[in-house]
Amino acid sequence: MKLLTDPPILKMKISPPGLKKHLIHRDRLLRMLTAGQGGQLTTIIAPAGYGKSTLLAQWAYEAGKRCAWVSLDERDNDPVRFWRYVTAALGSALPKQLGDRLLDHTHLLPGSSVESFLDTLISELYEHHEPLHLILEDLHSIHNAAIHEGISYLIDYLPEHLHLLISSRTELPFPTIKGVINHEIRHIGIKQLEFTLDETERFFHHVDDTGQPLLTPMQLDTVWSQSEGWIAGLQLAAVSLQNGMGPEPFMDDMRGNPSLLSKYLFQEVVSKQSSKVFSFLLQTAVLSELHPQICNAVTDFRDSRPMLEELQKLNLFLVPLDEQHAWFRYHHLFSQFLLDLLQREYDGEHAKRHRLAGQYYAAIGSMDEAIDHLLAAQDFEAAVNLLEPHMQSVLERGEIATLLKWFDRIPPQYPMTPELSLAHAFIVVLTGDLIRSERMLSRIEEACAALAPSDRREKLQSSILFVRSNLVFLNGDFAKWLAFSEGFLNNLMPDNPIYYQFDYNRREPYVRRTPLGMKGALSADTEKIAHLFTGVLESHGWDHSLMNLYVKQSLCEGYYEWNRLTECRELLVRIRNAPPAEDTMGLLVPLHITEAKLYAAEDKFHLAHYALDEAQAAVLSGRSNLWLPPLKAVRGLLYLREGRISEARKEISALHVSVKDRPAYSRETEYLAFIRLLGKQGREAEALHLLDLLKPQAEREQQRSSIIEITSLQALLEHQRGQRRKSLQLLGHALHVGAQNGYVRTFLDEGADMYRLLKLYSNQAGQEDSLNSEALQNLDYARTLMEHFSLTDPSTAKPAMPVLPEGLNRNEMNLLRLIRQGAANKQMAAALGLSEGTIRVYLSRLYGKLGVTTRTQALVKAQSLNLLEE
Repeated sequence: MKLLTDPPILKMKISPPGLKKHLIHRDRLLRMLTAGQGGQLTTIIAPAGYGKSTLLAQWAYEAGKRCAWVSLDERDNDPVRFWRYVTAALGSALPKQLGDRLLDHTHLLPGSSVESFLDTLISELYEHHEPLHLILEDLHSIHNAAIHEGISYLIDYLPEHLHLLISSRTELPFPTIKGVINHEIRHIGIKQLEFTLDETERFFHHVDDTGQPLLTPMQLDTVWSQSEGWIAGLQLAAVSLQNGMGPEPFMDDMRGNPSLLSKYLFQEVVSKQSSKVFSFLLQTAVLSELHPQICNAVTDFRDSRPMLEELQKLNLFLVPLDEQHAWFRYHHLFSQFLLDLLQREYDGEHAKRHRLAGQYYAAIGSMDEAIDHLLAAQDFEAAVNLLEPHMQSVLERGEIATLLKWFDRIPPQYPMTPELSLAHAFIVVLTGDLIRSERMLSRIEEACAALAPSDRREKLQSSILFVRSNLVFLNGDFAKWLAFSEGFLNNLMPDNPIYYQFDYNRREPYVRRTPLGMKGALSADTEKIAHLFTGVLESHGWDHSLMNLYVKQSLCEGYYEWNRLTECRELLVRIRNAPPAEDTMGLLVPLHITEAKLYAAEDKFHLAHYALDEAQAAVLSGRSNLWLPPLKAVRGLLYLREGRISEARKEISALHVSVKDRPAYSRETEYLAFIRLLGKQGREAEALHLLDLLKPQAEREQQRSSIIEITSLQALLEHQRGQRRKSLQLLGHALHVGAQNGYVRTFLDEGADMYRLLKLYSNQAGQEDSLNSEALQNLDYARTLMEHFSLTDPSTAKPAMPVLPEGLNRNEMNLLRLIRQGAANKQMAAALGLSEGTIRVYLSRLYGKLGVTTRTQALVKAQSLNLLEE
């Protein structure tokens, strides 16, 4: 199997299936599919055996259009897996640059809502204007409600150039009547899919390689009318005829009763085959894909290739999965019949073949398939032995629903260890099922308490504490966490990398925006628990674990927001000195952004830019380009705060955002920078329009930090365009949420305009005769924020003069000496054994420390400070 990306994407699932030999060309249906391109959606709905997949594959090959294909099955009932495959299919059909960008966005899936991901996906698809068709085959396999809601959401906001085609055995699990009324949706059902008499005649003419008709015209008419145009029935009739049976008994019994198919498959097809073919069919019934190597591992045959070729010749319901006809599957109806037969009449064979398939897939490293087969074989011990080491990689892919499905298939009576039961509880916590997870955790805590004192018990307690901590992040039950941790907190021995070495941040420029950071919630309790938790980890040597560093980074960002800048800087230095912070982008980028904001708060903008330079160099060297846009956005914000509008415009223009966009929550940092630029340009209406689109997404995500920032910006822009009453009303909303979480810097960083608006708000509210409790709280908080500003109106404050904030290191001193010698960057790189890019970064930092912008200025400043005296 060819893998396209990591996590693995099976190419066969995103490629149209191969076409059979002597395919009947169905012009009338192909025209219907083509005619439906003008709308949003075309559905093909009919029971199994009506040729839905064949029709779509034929259209995909012949339409000459860009088509993205996804073949769905039961394993795709995981929202992360489902949308990853949809994105991979779309990416493979689009120009490479856009396709790669789409795949980059799948990193959003584990940590954000499906709607947030879809907003980003839809926004990107608007960038491509050529017609594109997304085909979802066998949607009936999907019964996950979150996926259904996501598909409905996608349909509602599809770009006009993208058309969705869905095949299913059942009606769509979401309403489409609105689209039908608006002529946006076209339905193709059983009546349209039934073979016409002409198509039936062509089918029987080509079904035999001899090209000789198998039926007389009268018999043909009878078969067609009795089968009612059901394609699977016609196939069955053809196989039966090829096996030497006359058509009359078959036609009499089949009249209008497709449910008799399994009877005929057994009596008239399978029973007519040789014992060798019969054995092969049964032994491979458990496989969803057929390939000689897999068949060899599961069957008693040493070489399965001739058998697959024989099945093709016999026309035994074998469906090609690729153009090369190397991979196959059985027709779904035939597969189900074989499985039923295997389970019903061949005791032990079903479990044996599943077990062999599981062992094969495990041997080649396809653990998902291996675990599925072993669970089907009810070999729970073998499945658990694979599940435990594989769990972390599935977690990193974000496929929580898949993990939960596996755990829930293990029967309650199976003797799972407390450690594995805790892993199960952790997965339930991640799904947000608080009641069930609390119940499971209580049972595990009882089992842990019953263990004799030992290292194992202490390690288990530390893992329970971790899972409880995640539960706290979801339900805010701090008292429960503190009560549980009291008494043994200092004796914990963290040991499980699944819990403590998990990369929690794949895309967010601020860790406090992630679920781990409680989506911007800040309180004294969160600070207390963060200190207790990280203190325990560090006391046991886990100070460099990702869990510890992410909690610290979230706390560090909280300190900045609370305007406790000294504590923020001290914590920032400790995080920065930890080795994982150098190569974990989810830590490194937020760390440098926080550092840049710290410098900017101290009017040291040159050092703020240097902090972003460092982050950008690390991102480029690690080829993690998805982190570049938020870094550019933050740099643009710095330029705006410095009053360097032209530089800000240049930086923000590289973000490729516009007032015509439907902004996605995942790119909020970039859009907020753009919105501030629009405000500086006097384009308040356009800026407010974008904020109106962003705010509902922030509220949907329950993202406090976003709600406060967006509402504050709305207040400033409304005031800027003279809407005083509305401006003060919006500021009141921002103050209400801000006061609940102690937000300070979000208001302070807006500068003089925010100070004046707070002053206006305070003056007006102070003149009111009676204020309710919320209004009083808002007024008190507005006055508190004003105290954080300088004692005078910040609009009259002068920026501090740059000073040398810290000594130069050895490399920087060497650069000064080389500058004095007149060396170029290339010569400096050779002299110091560094790259020219690194030299540019070091020069930028040197200039920042000296408060200069050129080499000449650097020499003058160095001489004035006597830095070059030997």
